[in-house]
Amino acid sequence: MPCLQALAWEPDDQVRRNQLLAAQVVLEVLAGRSLTDNLARLWKSDTPLGPDDHGAIQDLSYGTLRHLSELQAYAELMMERPLTDETIKALLWVSLYQLLYSRNAPHAVVNEAVAAASKSGKSWAKGFVNALLRRFLREREALVARVHAEPARRHSYPSWWIERLRRDYPAQWESLLVEGNRRPPMTLRVNARVMHRDEYLARLNSAGRPGTPLGTHGILLDAPVSVSALPGFDDGWVSVQDYGAQLAAPMLDVADGMHVLDACAAPGGKTAHLLETARLDLLAMDQDPGRLQRVAQNLARLKLPTGQLRCADAGAIASWWDGRPFQRIMLDAPCSASGVVRRHPDSKWLRRPSDIAQFSAQQRRLLEALWQVLGAGGKLLYITCSIFKMENEDLIAAFMRDTPDARRVPAAAPLDNAGRLLPSASNDGFFYALLHKSAP
Repeated sequence: MPCLQALAWEPDDQVRRNQLLAAQVVLEVLAGRSLTDNLARLWKSDTPLGPDDHGAIQDLSYGTLRHLSELQAYAELMMERPLTDETIKALLWVSLYQLLYSRNAPHAVVNEAVAAASKSGKSWAKGFVNALLRRFLREREALVARVHAEPARRHSYPSWWIERLRRDYPAQWESLLVEGNRRPPMTLRVNARVMHRDEYLARLNSAGRPGTPLGTHGILLDAPVSVSALPGFDDGWVSVQDYGAQLAAPMLDVADGMHVLDACAAPGGKTAHLLETARLDLLAMDQDPGRLQRVAQNLARLKLPTGQLRCADAGAIASWWDGRPFQRIMLDAPCSASGVVRRHPDSKWLRRPSDIAQFSAQQRRLLEALWQVLGAGGKLLYITCSIFKMENEDLIAAFMRDTPDARRVPAAAPLDNAGRLLPSASNDGFFYALLHKSAP
């Protein structure tokens, strides 16, 4: 794939440049590289990109990946023979996303896509791109009907993902797929050490950033904004955190002076919420040193005590545990992230069916290890941002059968009886299981 960043861009090339760069990002994801990493590399490149460009490229790449199977299907239906040029293929997907899901004028999308094909050095593709996109505009209704007849194309998920949801949620699988393709909400958590949530909500309203209260410390913004537009963000007044994730700290029921372990802490949102809730003897751990540094940065911005930060594998307790039992443990376990797919649409295309069993085995290993360092009478909160049962209720049920001193505390609203919070307009998808360790 050519390095599109290295092309000589003119001032009026902004729109076509962003189309091409988004197409390149999509191709990099399909080659196995994460969307977040790809965008981070692009922002650090020599291409002159401003904040508006960042927003446009991010929207195009995220949106194209959310609806990728559908967009691929339209392109394939309109081609007389397979297209081998990957850049032009991805440019078509990005342009079809704009025609279907953006407010851009259709003629402008087509004209810029044609110019983008020429700018990429593929002048032969100008007529091809023009003809295909104009045909889509003429035949849109019929093409949509054909593509939407097939669930994997209509919803843009791998077939194995759809089948797993259909099996786990016979009555809800299709609504979960739809929800996973929506734009995610932006929710804030007000730092309780600084001010009351309602006071911050009033400040937001005064700044023209209205929102709705959620839970104890949360605010659901009416519209997403840059963190630079949030009053007091740099001063630690507030954090960006999904409402579903904000359930963790109050559920763990911590109190001043408790010895607490946050076993998979990065990037630190739940760690910070615990420290905003009580003054704790806290050990925050992660096995990725770069991600652990993000925990330290988040705590510093919020002006919270860092406690102990340790880079280690939480499951290898012999390498880090000092023998002192914990009163509370939070295990935000590595998972498929199927409950937050709308924030990470690349995960649909990077995950494989075998990954789910591997995650489940890793989760069970961590759970068994950390149960050993939990003191009698203590509580362990198991969390995933997955909605797959193999990582959640199936795993917890098996652990409970094999662990006589474990008792599960019944789930309470807004969780369902199984401990699930399914994705909705106000939150991502999570699973919670609060386990109490009985005395010997």
